[in-house]
Amino acid sequence: MICMNQNQIKTVVFLSNYFSHHQKPFSDEMCALLGDGYLFIETVAMDDERKNMGWGLNSLPNYVITAEELRRNQNIINDIINTADVVITGSAPENLLSQRKKERKLILRYSERQLKKGTEPLKYLYRLVKWQLKNYPRDNIYMLSASAYTAADYAKFGLFKNRCYKWGYFPALKRYENVDALISQKKRNSIIWVARFIDWKHPEIALDVAAKLKEEGYDFQLNMIGNGELLKKIKNDVLTRNLSEHITILGAMTPEEVRLYMEKSAIHIFTSDRNEGWGAVLNESMNSACAVIASHAIGAVPFMIQDGVNGLIYQDGNKEDLYQKVKRILNDNDLCCLYGKNAYETITEKWNERIAANRFMELSNALLSGSKGEPLFDDGPCSIARILEDEWYNRNEQNI
Repeated sequence: MICMNQNQIKTVVFLSNYFSHHQKPFSDEMCALLGDGYLFIETVAMDDERKNMGWGLNSLPNYVITAEELRRNQNIINDIINTADVVITGSAPENLLSQRKKERKLILRYSERQLKKGTEPLKYLYRLVKWQLKNYPRDNIYMLSASAYTAADYAKFGLFKNRCYKWGYFPALKRYENVDALISQKKRNSIIWVARFIDWKHPEIALDVAAKLKEEGYDFQLNMIGNGELLKKIKNDVLTRNLSEHITILGAMTPEEVRLYMEKSAIHIFTSDRNEGWGAVLNESMNSACAVIASHAIGAVPFMIQDGVNGLIYQDGNKEDLYQKVKRILNDNDLCCLYGKNAYETITEKWNERIAANRFMELSNALLSGSKGEPLFDDGPCSIARILEDEWYNRNEQNI
């Protein structure tokens, strides 16, 4: 382990579009470490759709500078950004970083995968020029990979080689006094699906799996939570396919209400395709000790799920693969409980906001010291994000 002055970092600024419940747990931990030395700067106001999904907060923490405050105090806030020891930046105007880049001060971008529609050859040259201009090799810029596929996407443009670190979103950690008791209280063969009802979340796949389970005589209950443009169609499909006995569509809920349902559910099926940049619902269901079966194309899945240890991974788009893995868990309650417990331990011991904040500080100290030593962490947040090619999508890119 590299020895360094742990008090080297006094100030950290987090730039992003807007502040939501997804950023709050990590930000709270950073505030606990740095006090007034941590600030989160919003660059736009949250849209109504996100507010209606429960992403808005009734009151903002003192460390948040709103988009309106940024507009009114642009020069003062520019100085704060320029003089910070470290800046994390997500979806934010690039001009806010111009002075830091000139002075080669430490910047850590965080990004989900960029090539959700494949490499798109007609856009390659434009992206190459744009991304290279934003990330000169001489600049002191690194990448926090909020997807297992981020490193591979940027590598196609010659960017962030040996400069990508595992990252993600960190919903509020819940610790249970007795996780075995939590698991024992879950209703056997209870399945949960949580997402917006839109095309790339694929709610129809959940119905297809349920129909086959019913055909084979399985006793199960599937709860579907969310809202969206496909909700009416899915409700009609449940009726026309005679699945009402097994499927309940509960509509939109607050994040807190969703967690209560997860705590009662044995299995979580996560059916999004590669458009799911991260997928914070995975953190939440694993923290709730659900046995997860998730698409390989979801950004969080290769980072957080070890197939056959703390959940199961199915090949995106392969409904039969998903179906067989759901059956495997329905047929083996002990296995279901084991996956749920291991998933819970993955969150409590590795993928949570406190560990992320402390590791971020340690990584930033190492980067500021110019260390070129061995990686600080073997796995989890701030460990090296290797280039993970999505081979199945590469082979089938022409069909996307």
